[in-house]
Amino acid sequence: MDFSLYLTIFSLGLGISIISGLLGIGGGIIMAPALLYIPPLLHAGQLDMKTVTGLTITQGLFASLSGAWRFNKYKFVSRSLVFYMGITILIGALTGAVFSKYVPDEVLVALFASLALVAAVLMLIARENNNPGNGDNGELTFNKPLAAIISLVTGFLVGMVGQGGSFIQIPLMLFILKIPTRFALGSNLAIVCLSSSAGFVGKLATGQIPFLPALALIAGSLPGAQAGGYFSKQTGTTTLRYLLAIIIALAALRMWFQVLWGR
Repeated sequence: MDFSLYLTIFSLGLGISIISGLLGIGGGIIMAPALLYIPPLLHAGQLDMKTVTGLTITQGLFASLSGAWRFNKYKFVSRSLVFYMGITILIGALTGAVFSKYVPDEVLVALFASLALVAAVLMLIARENNNPGNGDNGELTFNKPLAAIISLVTGFLVGMVGQGGSFIQIPLMLFILKIPTRFALGSNLAIVCLSSSAGFVGKLATGQIPFLPALALIAGSLPGAQAGGYFSKQTGTTTLRYLLAIIIALAALRMWFQVLWGR
């Protein structure tokens, strides 16, 4: 890899992690297609899908860690939600990350595209929970067994495609668990820290994370997520939800284009 590819990876880490902190996501839903398509477009090089998933889980881990710290300062992280969804998504993501080594690239791309499409639809039809008793002092009322099951299943699926899971977790929190938007965004980042760490360990143990490109990505991700978290607090929840839905939908369309037409 030459310097132009490292610079491109750093720049993507910075820019996408700003969006990550803004919308409470790990950023993988944007990072994966960006790593696949932008370096060739800039004549900086080409990354294969397994390398992309390894770099994506790396960015998700460090961006979510940085963003969760920022949201916790604003008291938008629910410890109970993180506990019930975090442990099960960690187990699922670790299993999925290891299993992904034996899955063809084409299947991984199709799985990613399918999950993104479902997530985009859920974001568009979800409605804000305006119950003032749900979210007071960071304590949420939600179906705990259902939350754990959702995280276990989605953890396995997103672990396979190198994602922290936020692009599908947030819509499920809003649509099924009825979590208020800001708490869904903040708590999700803390949950993604757990799922991304499990996926990161699985990818690292199976040699799917290139060291130097990962360092370039981390260098851009940490400050980017901090800036995004600051901007998120200044933005209305309806705007945040629609921005996230648009981003997920665009990523889903692009990935399906590759699945159907191979480019």
